[in-house]
Amino acid sequence: MEYLSVICSDIGISKKVNQDAAITLQAATAKGNVLMAVVCDGMGGLSKGEIASSTVITEMQEWFEDVFPDLLYRNFTFDAIKNSWMDVMDELNERIRIYGEHLRINLGTTLTALLLVDDAYYICNIGDSRVYYLKDGIRQMTRDQSFVQQEIDVGRMTEEEAAHSDKRSVLLQCIGVGESVIPDFYSGEYSGASAFLLCSDGFRHVISNDEIWNCLDLEGLREECQMEEKVRYLIDVVKNRGEEDNITAVLVSVK
Repeated sequence: MEYLSVICSDIGISKKVNQDAAITLQAATAKGNVLMAVVCDGMGGLSKGEIASSTVITEMQEWFEDVFPDLLYRNFTFDAIKNSWMDVMDELNERIRIYGEHLRINLGTTLTALLLVDDAYYICNIGDSRVYYLKDGIRQMTRDQSFVQQEIDVGRMTEEEAAHSDKRSVLLQCIGVGESVIPDFYSGEYSGASAFLLCSDGFRHVISNDEIWNCLDLEGLREECQMEEKVRYLIDVVKNRGEEDNITAVLVSVK
């Protein structure tokens, strides 16, 4: 597989600090090209959320560069990936939590990580940042670990009510706040001529899946400059509609 990728992040219309962080990494290996993309959303109302998100990004980069190669060539299974990521999440959760206790503040971050190897995808998700897959339409690949999603699941809230709830930012899981963290893991196969979109919640609050799909026309994702132009357009739409959160999106095009 061949990959193109862009990262677009915006502080938004009201925040003083961009607490989002993102990264994409690629490597040519004996098993073909591999890519990892990560989006972290430092907890909006918590102090120093940008420290939590950047810490997680740095650690995931080190994992990709130092740990993943050994897994790829020695023990490449989904269970091996999950166990390795779980070790990273546990260590990060403890480190960030202790740092916050030392400063007497609360800080935390979401994490959404996508790993592409050959024709398979592997996802780790904590919180309410998301991964979407674009092929014959747009499909949400992750499930939010949030209060409103829980209420939707048990039938106490509709999608419309959740979108306007004052509790829509309340998370059930995030890195650095609790004694432990429980990620969701996903895996499956995908085909070429498609795309993945990772985003923080600020990107998708006031824009529909159909609008994202119509803008990110797969035929127009053949160059990174085109991809960035389309994502920047969507971010401008979101800002013009009054979204007050930081806004971050990573777009990966697969050929």
